[in-house]
Amino acid sequence: MPVSPTQQRGIPGTPAYLGVSLVLALLLVLSILTAVTIGTVHIPIKDVYQVIVYELFRFDTFGELAEGPVHDIVWLIRLPRIMLAAAVGGGLSVCGIVMQAIVKNPLADPYIIGISSGASLGATLAILLGIGASLGSGYVGVVAAAGAFLVSLLVMTVANMGSRASSIKLLLVGIAIGSVCSAFSGFITFITDDRQGIQRIAYWLMGSVAAANWTSNRIIYVVVISGVLFFITQYRTLNLMLLGDEVSITLGTDLHWYRHLYLLVSAVLIGFIVYASGMIGFLGLIIPHLARMFFGPDHKKIIPLALLGGGILLIWADVLSRVVIPNAELPIGILLSMIGAPCFIYLVFRKTYGF
Repeated sequence: MPVSPTQQRGIPGTPAYLGVSLVLALLLVLSILTAVTIGTVHIPIKDVYQVIVYELFRFDTFGELAEGPVHDIVWLIRLPRIMLAAAVGGGLSVCGIVMQAIVKNPLADPYIIGISSGASLGATLAILLGIGASLGSGYVGVVAAAGAFLVSLLVMTVANMGSRASSIKLLLVGIAIGSVCSAFSGFITFITDDRQGIQRIAYWLMGSVAAANWTSNRIIYVVVISGVLFFITQYRTLNLMLLGDEVSITLGTDLHWYRHLYLLVSAVLIGFIVYASGMIGFLGLIIPHLARMFFGPDHKKIIPLALLGGGILLIWADVLSRVVIPNAELPIGILLSMIGAPCFIYLVFRKTYGF
């Protein structure tokens, strides 16, 4: 019996893919339900779920938990940050897949092409110079998100000067403009004598979902779900991007405008994520590669897997960040790098894998 290319590569077929997708979806739900019971303050599991059931269905039976410290801890602190972690983790993972396709580089992550440096410069201007303070308590995130988006536009503009932008030009221009933004951030930090502000910048750059609330969560979920659905519909073009511009042109598809469109949509997604959680690195690098290791490069398959896997990973990273150090919260970015990097290196060396 002839063997298909998919079977030759050892990549599971459709039944296995559907099974893995279902398992990941169930794990995501179980992660949310379990993580909400974990925290520095001990709350009986029964009370935790009664608060959630009351808020969702307004059962009079659980009316005694409609207010008070238990209600506030569960409904206003724990559950919003868990839901935000799921959205941020999934959004960053999907953006990582798209960025790796846009620049055709396996080391790309959501913050490549100067986006991280633009967000960092925006946060530095907001914290140390007070720019955007009139926008309210979340002004640091707003200015940082604006910085990320504006740098993305600048990268596309400069990359198209002289000749049309290619994946390599976008990458090189992004690195150059990112270096300029980093230099300005360093200069402002150097001339400003504000140790508390510098510490705040350092903590913000390591990422956190502690500031989550239901109002901002609704916005983040609308943006992330819309972006993910858009990229799923574009899976054929994303697959072509991995083959390169020359091959795509011979197949009748010009990737130039698609590349710009995907970069803009990714920048919007990343901007909202930066606004809600600061900078959370590494997640958007490891999850896309893990998805490709087991299911190949087809974006129709790996985008949903990355969405689910990224959400699960960030939920548990947030849980660990809250409980690993008593009476303190470890930044998520540090925890992800400490745990994720060795596991990722092990998987890369154990499996035959190519981008």
